[in-house]
Amino acid sequence: MGCPSDPTGAQVTAASGLAEAAAGLGTEIVRFSRLIAAWKQRAKNDTGAADRVLLARLVVGGDRRATDLAADAFLDLSTVSRQVRSLVERGLVARRPDPEDRRGTLLTATDAGRAAFEQYRRQRDAELAALLEPWPPQDRADLIRLLGRLNEDLAEQHARQVPGGDQGAAVKQGVTDV
Repeated sequence: MGCPSDPTGAQVTAASGLAEAAAGLGTEIVRFSRLIAAWKQRAKNDTGAADRVLLARLVVGGDRRATDLAADAFLDLSTVSRQVRSLVERGLVARRPDPEDRRGTLLTATDAGRAAFEQYRRQRDAELAALLEPWPPQDRADLIRLLGRLNEDLAEQHARQVPGGDQGAAVKQGVTDV
């Protein structure tokens, strides 16, 4: 039997050709993307989705200017500016002068912001643990290893295709932790 999302019922095996493997992967990536979009939509209803993305970049990646935060998060600067304003008002992010350029401002996660990020991470991990609980340990390890390999290859391809190569440093660094 093929993959549940493959309408042709074709099964990709080790003996399949490269084109068949690419088609099977493409089908599963589209399906995965749709499921992730549905998960993100559910998360948006709790008003914390943008918080998670921006706080993850600041907690894991360190202090940043708003322009760098927007590039790393693949978000428009105006969107980031609005969200940062909200994060600052709620005490999750602080602004401080950039020591390298006193005209600029760096954003930093506060202790409350770090705590919120850790809570988001625990919630995500609990949901994924429930999902993976019935899987055999080797399948879990294989999934993580292969998804990591796919992410590395996609990040390298993205870096080659983006002018300047620096946009999306979070993806290149593997920091998409929410």
